Amino acid sequence: MKIDGKHFRSLWWNYDDAVLEIIDQRWLPHDLRIQQVKTMQDFADAIYEMRVRGAPLIGATAAYGVALAMANDPSDGNLDDAWTFLEKTRPTAINLRWALDRCRNILKPMDEHDRAAAALQLAHDISDEDVEINRKIGENGLALIRDIAARKPEGEPVRLLTHCNAGWIATVDWGTATSPMYHAHDAGLPIHVWVDETRPRNQGALTSWELGSHGIPHTYITDNAGGHLMQHGQVDMVITGTDRTTRRGDVCNKIGTYLKALAARDNGVPFYVALPSPTIDWTVDDGVAEIPIEERDARETTHIMGKLEDGSIGTVQVTPDGTPGGNPAFDVTPNHLVTGLITERGVCAATPEGLGGLFPEFVQAAE
Repeated sequence: MKIDGKHFRSLWWNYDDAVLEIIDQRWLPHDLRIQQVKTMQDFADAIYEMRVRGAPLIGATAAYGVALAMANDPSDGNLDDAWTFLEKTRPTAINLRWALDRCRNILKPMDEHDRAAAALQLAHDISDEDVEINRKIGENGLALIRDIAARKPEGEPVRLLTHCNAGWIATVDWGTATSPMYHAHDAGLPIHVWVDETRPRNQGALTSWELGSHGIPHTYITDNAGGHLMQHGQVDMVITGTDRTTRRGDVCNKIGTYLKALAARDNGVPFYVALPSPTIDWTVDDGVAEIPIEERDARETTHIMGKLEDGSIGTVQVTPDGTPGGNPAFDVTPNHLVTGLITERGVCAATPEGLGGLFPEFVQAAE
């Protein structure tokens, strides 16, 4: 997508310096900073510290980490060490493990002398595939928005609500939940997006930055405002992303997603999840019981970063001294609260049959 008229991906390969470059998202939306990721520790820090964030982008970043490891030492032992080192950085988002498994499974049978070049090309492929997956998610989600728009008075916007940032900076490009929004706006459909702040890291600010850069009307709201808006008929559809989805359609996403799904069900608002297939964990059935929930640093809840009155970027404490903070980063929305899953292959019910109908080869492989 574009920033000030210039096209960007969330990460890209700098061929001149032979190094990966990323947007350091800790500083957004106030400052655009580019970082070169040069060492394995850089890769681990980028993922854990959320310089890159969003399940698809984490996976792509990890693939480039494997490529660096193979350039340094293409041995079996180093390949396994790289897998272990990067896998432990974020336990919930399944794309991380998916990308690492894919890299190891493809590289392990190769001659060691061929691994470095193959690993770099594989990282490029994973990134390009992510862009195409998200483009198709946008096309399939556009059909749902068109259907709602056709039932509304001419010129009245379709009012969408989203939680966290499942935008192009959470993927390599396009985004998941935002891709249908971009497609709808570009097709000339009037839309308005309610953007949850998404405490504790206020990732809704990233979504607002994205949508504003693209010219999409939006309003930044507190996390607790969504239910009120739904009660008063001001939300036509909820679209969120996901960091891991089980084979029966339970959805693990940023903390607070479950509450939005409950409010949507109570008010008859369709609740859709934009779902790239690498985010499906075919080994897990019951998301609440089986998905590990990352507990992040309590400081993220007790302190907040933003632009100060003098224009500088700083961090302030929002709690009394000595108050402990709890910080579960994700929650699980059971499949019965999900209206449908928007995938690159189409829209399906959040059920084993729905997912199996679109991805039969993965079901067979898991059995």
